[in-house]
Amino acid sequence: MSSRSSQETSEVYGDPAIHPQPESYRGHVNPIGIRSCYDEGKRCSETLFSDYHRQHKLRIKAARIFNTYGPKMHPDDGRVASNFIVQALKNAPITIYGDGSQSRSFCFVDDLIEVFVRLMDSEDSFIGPVNTGNPDELTILELAKKILELTGSKSEIVFNPLPSDDPTQRQPDISLARKKLGWETKIRLRT
Repeated sequence: MSSRSSQETSEVYGDPAIHPQPESYRGHVNPIGIRSCYDEGKRCSETLFSDYHRQHKLRIKAARIFNTYGPKMHPDDGRVASNFIVQALKNAPITIYGDGSQSRSFCFVDDLIEVFVRLMDSEDSFIGPVNTGNPDELTILELAKKILELTGSKSEIVFNPLPSDDPTQRQPDISLARKKLGWETKIRLRT
């Protein structure tokens, strides 16, 4: 019998008060904030998936995906990496919300696929959730500068107000993925 998988995201952690975020951390989410529908939706989905496992003995595997990038990203999907790349290629201003000090970690899609395969092939007793992301962290300003460097763009960086409830830090603790799946990222964004 095969397992069902749930791919939630680091949004379950909200604007985390613990850094990096282990799977045991329950998050710091504003339930009535402007982003709450997305954050709470991810948390609710993971809860329902786990409840279905407990009540119906469905075999499950749960992943928590952190920021991911790679080929074939839709240019207008609203993700920071693709936004910056499109803006840089057009020599348009690179738009940073906040002062750029907020941090994220970016996982290359090949690494993400590898951890999914390992998770699905893992022992039935291991259901997760497991963080799937690159533990290397950089600021949004560092990401913008790296993209400008790689594209040779003439874009300037502009700063806009940070939306309320936007997380200031996101970094996965992948200790569980290392221990249970023998996995860690191979591709580093900084290289």
